[in-house]
Formats: sequence, C-alpha cells, structure tokens
Amino acid sequence: MTNLNFTLDFEKLKEELISSNLNDVIKSTMIVVLNAYMERERDQYMKKSAYERDENRHDYRNGYYERKFTLNVGKVALQVPRTRTGNFKTELFEQYSRSDQAFILSMAEMVINGVSTRKVSKVMEQLCGEKVSKSTVSTITQKLDPVINEWGGNRPLNTMIYRYLYVDAMYIKVRENDKVVSKAVYIGLAVREDGTHDVIGLQVAQAESKTNWSRFFESLKSRGFQSPSW
Repeated sequence: MTNLNFTLDFEKLKEELISSNLNDVIKSTMIVVLNAYMERERDQYMKKSAYERDENRHDYRNGYYERKFTLNVGKVALQVPRTRTGNFKTELFEQYSRSDQAFILSMAEMVINGVSTRKVSKVMEQLCGEKVSKSTVSTITQKLDPVINEWGGNRPLNTMIYRYLYVDAMYIKVRENDKVVSKAVYIGLAVREDGTHDVIGLQVAQAESKTNWSRFFESLKSRGFQSPSW
C-alpha cells in the first residue's frame, strides 16, 4: 500500500474533514449551535424590550428567515430570528469570524469524541465571549445528542480492521478571550484494508507534550482501538 503523506496544517485538516463523512455531521452540529446562539441573543433582547417604559418600544418575536452562511467546512442554511419591529440584529456573523478555526476544531473534537455539557459550554463560551447558563447548555446538548449519535460520535473502534494508523500534531493560531494563542491539535487517521481512511481521533490541547500524547492514545484505546493489522 502506498504510504500516506500526513504532515498536518490547518488546510490539510480541513481537507481531511471535508473529504470524510465527518463533514456533514460537523455542519449539522454547527447549525444547531449557531442557531441556538442567535436564539439566545433574541431572548436577551426580548427581556430588555419587556422593561422599556415606552409601550411603543416594546417588541415581539416574529419567526425566522433563512440565511446562507459559508463556513470553513462548507455552506449552511441558518434560521435567523427576527422581531416585529426589525430592531433585533444578531452579532453571530461578526462573532463567528473572530473564532472560526477554534470553533471548527471544537466541533470536530466533540463529534469524534462525543458530546458533553462541558464541551458544549466551551463552544458557546468561544462564540459568546462569556459563560452561558446551564439551562442553555443543557438544551443545546439535548439537540446535539441525536445528531452526533446518529453518525456515531465516540463510536467504538473495535469493529473495524485498520492496516495503518497515522498520528500527528500541529500548532494553529486561534482567538481566545480576545487574544491570539497557539493550540496543539492531535489527530489520528486510520487506514482501512481497502485504502480508505477515517479520522478516528482529534483533540485540542495547550501544547504538545508526552502527557497529552498519552491522553490521546488512551482515548483511542478506551474506545477499543487495537494495534493495526499487518
């Protein structure tokens, strides 16, 4: 079998995600989170509107309109909330542009390794720039569970025979708390007997280290990954 060139950069990682069956589920989870972010914005706007002294300044929910939005992993259709006066404006699209790479990595990590309230809270904090309520996190987690479980997030790895496992780590620049910082991205690409491959592991850490590599391999082992068959 031809050896696979597996030197990572962010563009390479995007290509691997887009060419795999991960792409659709990552986009689906991103739609859930981005729509939830805008819903939260409108809820906050409505609470503020309810306390206006001037009755003419009160506002009311008025459904949604669809907007196509291009992400790093492809185009999606979002449901943008609106109000009767039209005064509500979402800040999502500006916020997303500031945290694009970090957001994609967090979503991919969650899809591959499984959803949890801690991971959802982290993703929403990246978008909002602040912590969100437990009830908001719980609601989003409940919506994400069926999407990720249908694809097989955190899926066992002992049901497939792999010939090779390629692992690598790279540093990318992401925006975090209004600062640009470096993050280490660990990724595992397993090659099947027919030459096709799966992204079976992806984790983001502060730095590359022996400890983080051990955690990465332990996570694969805990999901049933065995030494490749030769």
